[in-house]
Amino acid sequence: MVKNLPYAPFERYADDLLVHVKTKKRAEEILEAIGQRMTQVKLELHPQKTKIVYCKDSNRKGEFEQIRFDFLGFTFAPRYARNKFKQQFNNFLPAASDKAVEEMGRELRRFRIHLQTGQTIAELARLYNPVILGWINYYGRFYKSRLGQLLRRINIYLIRWARKKYRRLSIRANAWKYLSQIAEREPNLWAHWSFGVIPKVGSLGAV
Repeated sequence: MVKNLPYAPFERYADDLLVHVKTKKRAEEILEAIGQRMTQVKLELHPQKTKIVYCKDSNRKGEFEQIRFDFLGFTFAPRYARNKFKQQFNNFLPAASDKAVEEMGRELRRFRIHLQTGQTIAELARLYNPVILGWINYYGRFYKSRLGQLLRRINIYLIRWARKKYRRLSIRANAWKYLSQIAEREPNLWAHWSFGVIPKVGSLGAV
């Protein structure tokens, strides 16, 4: 790439390669060149994953079959955004991929927070905040609302934990009130509360 295609900036991580070009014709030329190079070193491009993607947004309004791709746990695709004047427009942005969100969801289920009634809420926070903070620091940097649904599930697990731990909180509304009061007193107790996913009476919190 550096020697033969210096005009095409690229990123590589392990066996994933992302190349930036300005025209479809140039993309096709580079794709053919990379394919030939792979053949020379007895490798081949993945037939399903290798594709030319059009980065469609408010300035690039053409039609193309592929307008999204996955890279390093993110899906890059056209998404609504707002400019400095609060005007909505279409931008080509990354957000946590479906696969990444599903894997975080599986890990969250494995925590089994709602069954750990022998722990206090502060002890649970110390136990799981490092993982939750890792998710937020990596996937929350771009299009953070994509994490909202996942992080709200933590509040739901905490409600289930409270209802199991305290008899007086067996009614769901009481448990929500209890959790929202803790969040109001200690908004930084849980990493996702600091991120903005706060339990509130009558809602699941919001990002």
